[in-house]
Amino acid sequence: MARTLLVVDDLSDWNPYYPSDQVITFENYLATGQGPAEERVRIINLCASYSYLSDGYYCSLLAEARSHHVIPSVKALNDLGKNALYRLQLDDLSQPLARAFKGQSKDNALTLLSYFGTTPDPALQELARLLFDRFPFPVLEATLHFGRQWEVTHLKAISYLDLDDTQQTLFAEALDKFSKKVWRKGRARKIARYDLAMLVNPEEKIPPSNRAALKKFIKIGTELGIDVELIGKQDFARLPEFDGLFIRETTSIDHYTYRFAKKAEAEGLMVIDDPTSMLRCTNKVYLADLFRTHRVPSPKTWILHKGNAGHLDKLEAEAGFPVVIKIPDGSFSRGIEKVNNRQELNHKVAELFQQSALLLAQEFLYTDFDWRIGVFNNKALYACRYYMVKNHWQIYRHGTNRTDSGDFQTMATFEVPKAVLDAALKATQHIGDGLYGVDVKEKNGKGYVIEVNDNPSIDSGIEDQYLGDNLYRLIMTEFLRRMENRSKGI
Repeated sequence: MARTLLVVDDLSDWNPYYPSDQVITFENYLATGQGPAEERVRIINLCASYSYLSDGYYCSLLAEARSHHVIPSVKALNDLGKNALYRLQLDDLSQPLARAFKGQSKDNALTLLSYFGTTPDPALQELARLLFDRFPFPVLEATLHFGRQWEVTHLKAISYLDLDDTQQTLFAEALDKFSKKVWRKGRARKIARYDLAMLVNPEEKIPPSNRAALKKFIKIGTELGIDVELIGKQDFARLPEFDGLFIRETTSIDHYTYRFAKKAEAEGLMVIDDPTSMLRCTNKVYLADLFRTHRVPSPKTWILHKGNAGHLDKLEAEAGFPVVIKIPDGSFSRGIEKVNNRQELNHKVAELFQQSALLLAQEFLYTDFDWRIGVFNNKALYACRYYMVKNHWQIYRHGTNRTDSGDFQTMATFEVPKAVLDAALKATQHIGDGLYGVDVKEKNGKGYVIEVNDNPSIDSGIEDQYLGDNLYRLIMTEFLRRMENRSKGI
């Protein structure tokens, strides 16, 4: 578990706030050295001045030299010190600003005060969070000006010592929410060994884990000494507070889930899904070439390039019809089309080429169900049969107002045909040691890998139907092992 320290100029500066032994002076921090190598330390730098070569500047500089995560970082200090540097990061805020002031009178200028990315004005909350993501300061003052449109004209770090009583309350509440382990009130409780952030989106229609599954992850984590906290898109800047990140939201490379994974990895967190697995799994063109190179059994596959009609001629001659056309980054049966003749092929590829310069074509292998093999650390965890929707060729059917899914059957991995299990494990060996869901079709006694999902579904009542809570325990135990290894530098 990481330790959080607040560094101030003088302990008397903290008198208005709740006392904590995690508040130390810069002089004390300067004298302590790095501390135990296995301990992760987070520093919130509250020195009065962040100017170049001041105590505040050196606090952040030394923290980075000691591999402590610090807010604000030296980069943030340098960026904020020069108007030309920070203005480069403000050019794309026109839409958030427009949303913030929609329907309001256009005053000439106003000041926004942000406390760890929060502000008491709900209309300005999105802007405060975006500014904190880019300039993570405890207290940040932004000057907003309206000319032809609203824009941020000036940014300045504010010392918590300069806040009035009302602002001090807002600051304390924001600090408590931002880093809840700085102090704790109320009854004593067992302190967790590690903190795991679980990224979720309550608004997602088909999330990787339902609410009951999330509760089981939290419950099993607590039993193992892991404090699991659900976080959302707005918690990007809080990642350094945790020892690990578990993404339970559908991933995509051009999505904030990938940015979360990259930042968590850069901060030294244990990450599932890790960015490399996301890159490799979310693009079916990559997987197709990977399977071909390493001789992973899979359906015959062709890559189609936009504007190359010869590819379509070759596909028709070699594959015939029906054939399946896919966009490279589709999920949950989206962006996957079955075409039955050349006319349909021409129409569908023209439509899908608007989304990607390359498409994938695969021979059509009809089966009553697809196997899904859950693999973690190159070991099979669970096995499901996902049956096709009635009168449909896929396990999902997306309609205008609803999405239908077929039945399922969960079983022990030792009941899975060897050819299916071998194909699934061979596919993941060349991707990584993360948590994957491998989709395999079984035909004539052989297993054919369709794709590898870096963010597999784990729903209560489905994937856990055979193992029950042991499925969550197996996953969380592996998380614990990885976080322990990271804390030891292994």
